[in-house]
Order: sequence, then C-alpha cells, then structure tokens
Amino acid sequence: MLSSKQRAYLRSISNTIEPIIQIGKDGITDGTVSLIDEALTARELVKIRVLKTVDDEPKDLAMVLLERLPGTELIHVLGRVILLFKPNDEKPKIILP
Repeated sequence: MLSSKQRAYLRSISNTIEPIIQIGKDGITDGTVSLIDEALTARELVKIRVLKTVDDEPKDLAMVLLERLPGTELIHVLGRVILLFKPNDEKPKIILP
C-alpha cells in the first residue's frame, strides 16, 4: 500500500510521460491485459488512455485492471486517463520516497 506522499510523487513523474496503451471500443481484452502487464514490468509506471468510443467509465475499467493484474496499484484516474504502478522487485526503475 502506497502512502499519499508516494502517490503524489508518482503523479508528478507521470506528468512527463505519454499514454502508451489505449483501451478502445473492444474494452479490456486478454491481449490488453498482457500488454499492460509487460509495460508495468518494464516501466513500473504506466499511463493508459481510454478512448471516447468506450461506453464504460474509466474508473470501472481501472477496477477491472486491478483485479486482473495482481500487485498493481491504482495511482489515479483523471478524465479518460488511468495511471497504474507496479513495483519491479528484481530491477526497480522508480525509487519511492
């Protein structure tokens, strides 16, 4: 569980990164989940854009992703952007305060 200070730190880092994954009208598929998992392993912090063609709310999609990606933390949902964090125990890239 992350502290509010750690969440704020991760949000500040996220300002400089672009969304690398988009969720389209098909919603969350197995392929989407595996892509996000690979990205989390490589980067630890991943920004996901939910396209306007998706009927589901971004917060609901974020909850589905958390269920399907154990060990992942939801940092925040802002508009149609989801920010997820999963620490990499073997090769950490982000050192939390």
